[in-house]
Amino acid sequence: MDEKDRAGYLKKARVIADFQFGRGAGAALFPHAVEFIFSRTRRIAQIKDGGLRVATLRSLDGLFTLGCEGARRLHQVLPYPQLRVVMNKESGEFIQIGGTAFCKHVVDADPGIRAYDEVLVVDEQDRLLATGRAMLTHEEMRCFQHGVAVKVRYGTMK
Repeated sequence: MDEKDRAGYLKKARVIADFQFGRGAGAALFPHAVEFIFSRTRRIAQIKDGGLRVATLRSLDGLFTLGCEGARRLHQVLPYPQLRVVMNKESGEFIQIGGTAFCKHVVDADPGIRAYDEVLVVDEQDRLLATGRAMLTHEEMRCFQHGVAVKVRYGTMK
């Protein structure tokens, strides 16, 4: 792949990230030349940096799922409470090893979260615990006492 193609793919990845996570997310996730892994149909499948998976582009909807490295990068640049689901301290260790985040442990959540959004799961001190997919809106997460709030994809200790 030549430099022109690589620059085009990088621009596309940044535009998608800015749309999905907010302005500036693309530059935070992909600050420089990254490695693109392509599917058999020559579409972007994964984006890696230094061997670490930053994000995967879902073919279903054209949006990203975050790897641990991608979650760390977004956590550093996005202001609290953006994209965050805050969990109580009792559930922190369980979630860090990849356990499911249940509604009864949710302390707070970003008001902009909708069901099926990619989110960052943090503790009450805003330490990153995991990344995953929200199963409910922010209001439902805070109100419900039963059920899954976030289906954790990767815990930070996994």
